[in-house]
Amino acid sequence: MKYNPINPQLFIENRKRFTNQMEAHSIAFFNSNDIYLTGADSTLPFHQHRDIFYLSGVDQEESVLVLFPDAKNPNHKEILFTKETSELIAIWEGEKLNKKTATETSGIQTIYWLSEMETVLKDLIPEAKNIYINQNPHKRAVLEMETREDRFVKKLKEEYPNHNYLKASDILFQLRGIKSQIEIDLIQQACNITKKGFDRVLNFVKPDVWEYEIEAEMMHEFLRNKSKGFAYTPIIASGYSACVLHYIENNKQCKSGDLILMDTAAEYANYSSDLTRTIPVNGKYTDRQKAVYQSVLNVKKEATKMLKEGTLWTAYNEEVGKLMTSELLSLKLLDKADIQNQTKEKPAYKKYFMHGTSHHLGLDTHDYGDFENEMKANMVLTVEPGIYIPKENLGIRLEDDLVLQKNAEPINLMRDIPIEIEEIESIMNA
Repeated sequence: MKYNPINPQLFIENRKRFTNQMEAHSIAFFNSNDIYLTGADSTLPFHQHRDIFYLSGVDQEESVLVLFPDAKNPNHKEILFTKETSELIAIWEGEKLNKKTATETSGIQTIYWLSEMETVLKDLIPEAKNIYINQNPHKRAVLEMETREDRFVKKLKEEYPNHNYLKASDILFQLRGIKSQIEIDLIQQACNITKKGFDRVLNFVKPDVWEYEIEAEMMHEFLRNKSKGFAYTPIIASGYSACVLHYIENNKQCKSGDLILMDTAAEYANYSSDLTRTIPVNGKYTDRQKAVYQSVLNVKKEATKMLKEGTLWTAYNEEVGKLMTSELLSLKLLDKADIQNQTKEKPAYKKYFMHGTSHHLGLDTHDYGDFENEMKANMVLTVEPGIYIPKENLGIRLEDDLVLQKNAEPINLMRDIPIEIEEIESIMNA
């Protein structure tokens, strides 16, 4: 791994929090992701399943975590199964976890080779009444591909049809939404790397640069600072492309007078950061661009003040809608008739600001977390308003990552990344 070793206390505490919420006489399973083929013998880079990483810190394929707090054998309350390494594997693939390093990484004392799992589970599972299985509950997930986890669950249900099956996600969805200090520090590190990439780009962008050249500059800076690269597919959208919310082609030439919307950020140790800035190709915003930019920034600043423990998501989203409506009226993008004709289901501001303002951030860019109840301290949320005007080839979005506090404004993990108009122009024209 490129990143520095993580304190295993993070994973020890995460397991404790999870098992404390398990029903009595229950066993839980968590699998690594597959290594995915692209064709012939080529594969995509390995990305660990976030849940097994959250609970163990193991960043390796073909690993299974088992949690069974009521196991009769105290050595079986926590078990990690990993693929047995060998000299041949070391030569072809590099060093893998052995039993000692698996314990050092995870804090788990009982390590078995994966080849032993079937025998161990035949003795273990009959002790349990319930089995927690781990499947993806995210409402935006596209579940078309069978995963290693899916295959494991299918086999479990065939072999143990009389057990009661529970969803691990019911527990994890709440737990992962509240970050520990170690997690916040890792996200801060991802944000610090993102800053270095953005600073590099501010000094690089000139008229006629290509979007993919900007992407390459970002990636250069991320890799040289212990990141695997982008936390998500980068959006580098100049001119009209900034009005396409998930534009990822990054293949246009950036013309003088246009803006570039850059939704690009680094990961670090599997933790995501999430940044959006919108900069002028030639280093100077026009008066119209300044006006729209300032409106977006105004909404962002006011929305940020509301992000604290006790805020209700519904109230927050409604208030952001009012703030945006006011700004769009001042920009003459909306008029009184638009306001009079709007409905609760179709508010007028959605014509120019059609996405949400905040989402959870952590091991996933759109991380697990509660969107229904009150916000809580140590949630890490984005704040990212935008205004998109296709007729003007103009799209502006601004985004930072914030740690919520109990009785104070949130801590901005991107506080050192330039965002004010004058600051960006000054750096680009230095």
